[in-house]
Amino acid sequence: MKFLKNPPRFLFFTGKGGVGKTSVACATALNLARDGRQVLLVSTDPASNVAQVFGMTIGNTVTPIDEVPGLFALEIDPEQAAAAYRERIIAPVRGLLPDDELAGIAEGLSGSCTTEIASFDEFTSLLADESVFGRYDHIVFDTAPTGHTIRLLRLPGTWTEFLDTGKGDPSCLGPLSGLDKHRSMYAAAVDALTDPALTRLILVSRPQTSSLAEIERTYLELNQIGISRGYVVINGVLPEAAGDEELTRAVRTREGAAMSAIPAAIAGLPRDVLELKATNMVGVPALQTLFAASGQAGIRDRKSLALDVIDAPLCALVDDLDLDDHGLVLCMGKGGVGKTTIAAAIAVALAKRGHAVHLTTTDPAAHLTETLHGSVPGLEVSRIDPVEAVRTYRDHVMATKGKNLDADGRAALAEDLLSPCTEEVAVFQQFSRVVHESRRKFVVVDTAPTGHTLLLLDATGSYHREMARQIEDSLSFTTPLMRLQDPDQTKVILVTLAETTPVLEAEILQEDLKRAGIQPWAWVVNSSIAAAQPESPFLRERAASELEQITRVRSLSGRVAILPLLPTEPIGEDRLAALTALSPQPV
Repeated sequence: MKFLKNPPRFLFFTGKGGVGKTSVACATALNLARDGRQVLLVSTDPASNVAQVFGMTIGNTVTPIDEVPGLFALEIDPEQAAAAYRERIIAPVRGLLPDDELAGIAEGLSGSCTTEIASFDEFTSLLADESVFGRYDHIVFDTAPTGHTIRLLRLPGTWTEFLDTGKGDPSCLGPLSGLDKHRSMYAAAVDALTDPALTRLILVSRPQTSSLAEIERTYLELNQIGISRGYVVINGVLPEAAGDEELTRAVRTREGAAMSAIPAAIAGLPRDVLELKATNMVGVPALQTLFAASGQAGIRDRKSLALDVIDAPLCALVDDLDLDDHGLVLCMGKGGVGKTTIAAAIAVALAKRGHAVHLTTTDPAAHLTETLHGSVPGLEVSRIDPVEAVRTYRDHVMATKGKNLDADGRAALAEDLLSPCTEEVAVFQQFSRVVHESRRKFVVVDTAPTGHTLLLLDATGSYHREMARQIEDSLSFTTPLMRLQDPDQTKVILVTLAETTPVLEAEILQEDLKRAGIQPWAWVVNSSIAAAQPESPFLRERAASELEQITRVRSLSGRVAILPLLPTEPIGEDRLAALTALSPQPV
C-alpha cells in the first residue's frame, strides 16, 4: 500500500459515509500495531462503528484491543462533545435570559458546525498534548476535520470581541470565547495537521463518480488551509473472484468508467485500489484480509440461501402516493445512495399516471437532466442552485450585519458564512417557494433541509414564528414548516444502501427529523445485491451480509421498498419507469 510507506505519526482518513473509511482506518491501525508500533485508533465519526468492527465496547476512553498487542482505540462521542460545548456557551446566561431564548440558542448550537468544532476541541489534545499521548508511535483518525473548521481556528482572535460587543449575532458555532483559553493548543494542532512530516491525509472513495467527486471537493477545501498532499484509496472494486455474469460485467464497466474519469485535482495523487471482499470487515481476521487480493477463501455455499428481501417494490409507494392528486415528496439521505434516481423514478411514474409533477433538486452534485435524458409529458424539472442561493444570502448578511464592522469583524463574519449551516438556511429560503406549489400538484424534491435547519429557522423566530406573531389568532395560516410536519401533505422517503454506515446515518437523519416534528413516511433500500438474486458464490456471500441491515431497516419503518443492483444505469424515461415496475420474486 502506497499510503502505508514510511507513515508519519498522524494519519487522517476521510470520505463520504459508506465508502469504507472506518474499515480502512481499522486495518491500517492493525497493520501498524502488527509491526510492533504503539497505535491509537480514534474515531470522530457520529456514525462510528469502530466498536462493532472489533466486537467490543470502546466509547470515550482509551481502550486496549486485547487481540492486538499495542493497539488502542477511542471513540469521541460528537453529541457528548457538542453538549459540553453548548453548556459552556449557555451556562453564563442561564437565569439571565428567558427560557425560550435559551432554547433558541441551544437549537442554534445543535448543527453540524457546532458538533464539528466541539469534536475538534476534544481531539486537539491528541495532536498537541505530548504529556498525555506522546507514548503512541501513530495516531490513526477515522474522519478528519473539514477545511472550514481549521480555517475558523486560524482566524485572528476576533470572535470574542466581535460577538461580546454586540457587533454580530452568535452563529451555529456560537461565540468562541469559551475556547479562547485553548487557542495556543489549537495553534499547535493546526500546525501539526498542515505539516506533511507529521500528518498524512488519506482520501477514501468507492469506484463511483459521486464518491470520487466528494474526495476531490474535500481535498481542494483542505488545500486552502495548507494540507496540500494526500493519498487516494479506492475501496470496494469488484474483483475477478466475483465471477462472470451479466451483473458483474456491467458493474466492472461502470467502475472502470468512473476510475478512468477521476477528477483532475486528485488524479495525480498516489493511489491504492482495494478489492471488494465477500464478507463484511468485522473482526481482526477479516481486517487482516482487506489489503490482500480477493479470492474464494471464506466463501460459503450459498446456493440454497433464500434471499427473500422484498417487502414491496417501488411501485407500491407510488400506488400509495397516487391516492392523492397533489403533495410534497422529499427524498432524503446521505450522498451516494441514489436519492436522485429514486426521486426521478417516482416523479416519472406519477407523471405517467396523469399527474402534474414538479421534480426539483437542492443537491449540488445532482444531474436531473442527465438522469431523465429527455423530457416527460406532465413533468417539470428544475434545480435550486445552492451556489447562487448562498451567494445571495451571504451578500445580504454582509450588507446588513457586516455593514458597520471593522476589517477583522467582517473577516470573522465572512468565515462564519462559509459554514455548512449557511448553505442549509440559504437553500431553505428558495426551497420554501417550491413547497407552496405542492398545494395543487405533486412536488418531488431530491434532497431536503435537515431537521436541524428546520428547527433552527423555527426557534430563532424566522418565517414560522414571524407568521405566528403577525397574523391574528382568528386567522389561519400555513408555513413551510407546518406543511412539512403534516403527514397528509408531505411524504418523506429516506434512501439508503444495505450497508452498516448508510443505514446508521439514515437512522440518525430520521431521529433528526422527528425532533422537528416530521415523521418519515417510507424507506427505500437501493442497489441491493440480495434483491438482484446473483448467481456467483462471491456475490451471494455479499448478499447474505446485507440481510442484517435490511432487517434493521424493516424494524425502523413499516413501509419499505427494496431495489436491486441493476446491470445498467437507470437513465432515461424508460429505465426510470422500469424501476417502479420492478417486482422480483424471492428465490
